[in-house]
Amino acid sequence: MNRVALKTLFIKEIRRFAKVWMQTVLSPLVTTSLYFLVFGVALGSRLKEISGVPYIQFVVPGLVMMTMVRDSFLNTSSSLFQSKINGTITDLLVAPIGASEILLSYVGAAMCRAVITGSLVLVVALFFTWFPLHSVGWAIFFTLFVPATFGLLGIVSALWAEKFDHLAIFPNFVLLPLAFLGGVFYSIDLLPEPWNAISRLNPLLYMVNGLRFGFLGVADVSPVASAVVVLISFMVMLSVAGIMLQRGYKLRT
Repeated sequence: MNRVALKTLFIKEIRRFAKVWMQTVLSPLVTTSLYFLVFGVALGSRLKEISGVPYIQFVVPGLVMMTMVRDSFLNTSSSLFQSKINGTITDLLVAPIGASEILLSYVGAAMCRAVITGSLVLVVALFFTWFPLHSVGWAIFFTLFVPATFGLLGIVSALWAEKFDHLAIFPNFVLLPLAFLGGVFYSIDLLPEPWNAISRLNPLLYMVNGLRFGFLGVADVSPVASAVVVLISFMVMLSVAGIMLQRGYKLRT
């Protein structure tokens, strides 16, 4: 493994999103603050407890996860796709950099951005409510592996996309609907059949509930089941992204 190339590309990706921090860091905070105001304060004061915790506490892990999922995906997909459009991707293709170095640097930077924005969302949440930390281990596991998974998905989508319209399909028509149907703002135990069973097919449900268990100790599904879903998703995305990069999918044409 070329450690110099790995470090250089990783730092380059960190500087890329840090340079436009108002877009990459501040913007998600403003959006999440609005969610807290609407769902946490305005509606939360009128809703009963869910799973034994106040509603505003219940939505905190979901909002953190939704922010990390979106930012990790956007970080890798936008960076790699812009390199394709601008033609600067050829610098990577001719340099002595392998697929593993590209994956580690891009995904590592995406994880850093996701952890930063997720942590800042928690700071914002403290202005609205306090929240416990039930299990540090589970919280760290989902905080690391979920952004890594969606960082890999961002690479896959950037390699597949041929124009900006293609790239917008995933966040607008896949990620956003799955996030809202993934138990961010409600417990799926409140859903009647068959919607309850259908919701359990949503992988984001397990990711949201895994982090919720880490913070609050309550979840609609077992944290072990959530961890299994996350690990399977991570391995699938890692394999697909690795194969596509190794073969230069839509990069050498």
